[in-house]
Amino acid sequence: MPDLPLPSLDPRAALRQAAARFGFSDTPRLDAELLLAHAMGITREGLLLTLGDRPVPPAFAALVERRAAQEPVAYITGTRAFWTIELQVGPGALVPRADSETLIEAAVAHFAGGSVGGGAPLRILDLGTGPGTLLLAALSEWPQASGLGIDASADAVIWAERNAAALGMASRAAFTRGDWAAGVTERFDLVLANPPYIARDADLPDEVRRYEPAGALFGGADGLCDYRVIAPQIPELLTARGVACIEIGWDQGDSAAALFRDQGLTVRVAKDLGGRDRCLIVTPAG
Repeated sequence: MPDLPLPSLDPRAALRQAAARFGFSDTPRLDAELLLAHAMGITREGLLLTLGDRPVPPAFAALVERRAAQEPVAYITGTRAFWTIELQVGPGALVPRADSETLIEAAVAHFAGGSVGGGAPLRILDLGTGPGTLLLAALSEWPQASGLGIDASADAVIWAERNAAALGMASRAAFTRGDWAAGVTERFDLVLANPPYIARDADLPDEVRRYEPAGALFGGADGLCDYRVIAPQIPELLTARGVACIEIGWDQGDSAAALFRDQGLTVRVAKDLGGRDRCLIVTPAG
């Protein structure tokens, strides 16, 4: 029996039918819920509380078709939640991932304890800022701080500026195009970075490879090309009490850390919620 048109179904049946088409996704039901909530103009929480009270909007069918073609949910809805903020995202900007919150958690822990890291960061640098993800999350954590986000992509900088304005942080966050920290002479209490770390020949889901910007994903033959650029820059970027929190691939804990240790820096590796290596915590030696 063929599937019935989604708008003719009750919301629960429409969600089941939509989710059944998203077998490529790790979260097919969540994807369907986010799309239906977007079509209804409400939050997912609001959808779940009122699921049987509303008809399925005709627009839901088109959203399902886009997701069935493996377009990222964040590009379809135009938003993605990260840390305590909601970010606007779209083509040309890397979709924020929950794994990247490991960097913010590491920074919070650094500045919460010890005589060196105690207090709060006043100046923050975000290398490869994308849509402003890490910098704006950090600024939401430390309202007295200001920061600079750098990205090689003009599209990413546009998204970042748009997000800073929407979040009321435009006066605290500046964004510019650049080649990592080239030409930066200031020192920062906190440096955040999410470099491209995927090896050139790695097998990726279509929703990543086809839609997200390759320049934000691929880091050369071994995924470490950009780390080789960033590592020598870090000693001149950190204040004495500063820390750099740098995202890595799950299998790069040793190889990426060695590049920073070769610069005389102290390095620890933090794991994400899945127990995988995810963040280098880099501080000045001594």
